[in-house]
Amino acid sequence: MIKKVLFPILIAILPLLPLGPATVRAADGLEVLDSRVEVDFPMMVTFGLSAASDTAITDIRLHYTVDRMSHAEVISEVILQFEPAAQPDAKWSWDMRKVGGLPPGSSLSYWWTLEDAGGERLETEPTEVQISDDRYPWRSLSQGLLTLYWYEGDEAFARELMDTAQQALVRLASDTGAELESPAEIYIYAKSEDLRGAMIFPQEWTGGVAYTRFSTIAIGINPDTLDWGKRAMTHELTHLVIHQVVFNPYNDLPTWLDEGLAMYAEGSLEPVFVNLLVKAINEDTLITVRSLSSPFSAYAEESALAYAQSYSLVDFLINNYGRSQMLELLNTFREGSGYDGALQKVYGLDMDDLNELWLSFIVK
Repeated sequence: MIKKVLFPILIAILPLLPLGPATVRAADGLEVLDSRVEVDFPMMVTFGLSAASDTAITDIRLHYTVDRMSHAEVISEVILQFEPAAQPDAKWSWDMRKVGGLPPGSSLSYWWTLEDAGGERLETEPTEVQISDDRYPWRSLSQGLLTLYWYEGDEAFARELMDTAQQALVRLASDTGAELESPAEIYIYAKSEDLRGAMIFPQEWTGGVAYTRFSTIAIGINPDTLDWGKRAMTHELTHLVIHQVVFNPYNDLPTWLDEGLAMYAEGSLEPVFVNLLVKAINEDTLITVRSLSSPFSAYAEESALAYAQSYSLVDFLINNYGRSQMLELLNTFREGSGYDGALQKVYGLDMDDLNELWLSFIVK
């Protein structure tokens, strides 16, 4: 189970996209002959430009911005390297291995600025590029703010997954008051291997991922893994909704709350997690709440225990303090509050107090 990915790659090969004449602002003697972008799945996005002028073109710059949740518009600028000439052809490749990448269904806008030796300057209008994984014949199903894409299985398979997603949203709103605030997309790959093949540096166990800042989920599900897939989709969808609710420029959620809410949304804790929790109680090896606020361990059993404890903590808070205070806690984090500060404001507890209270509840 992956908490979130801020900027991972999932891009498909797209045809060359020409820049239409209407996108070029007139400038005496300086014009764009051809503008193009080619996306090489999943490693590279290459931008190219051909231009002409009465004198040597001396400066070509690419500007682009990625469409995602942000607190400020971020515009990237690339100064292209080329030999000044009256008709230069320049290109630049964006190596996605260096930045993490983009999920399916995302988009970016790009434009050019050019200058020649005579001082003439031209700026093109932005062109939008849709990033799609065109390796597969995607079909789509929409309901409310959700759109589900899949390519293997009949419509009944997709409908069952959509129903699961809608039910998850209803339960999440009922339990925490958190609701989806903007449209979201779910990409269902036919198997985990297909999903991992669409990522640059996936872990071998990756089965699902939430690109929270893009409001996109990608999961590998086939009919043989449908039960697991429903839980995984509910888990990742919860991450997405919660991150829409708490998105702020100052602070993130403590990991135990982020993962605990996602585990809680799945339903009853699975036996494997229950057994780990009981074992840790009996052996006095429970992880403190303060430690659970940081990223979980890379060791499988310790990480699984962290997920189990996170579920138990959220279960404790919701069942003892109610839905309204959980929503207040999320809204307090949205304001940028720190971990202890948010808990103090809503529950009158810091993380150490919560740890002691939870222990007295669970260790009987």
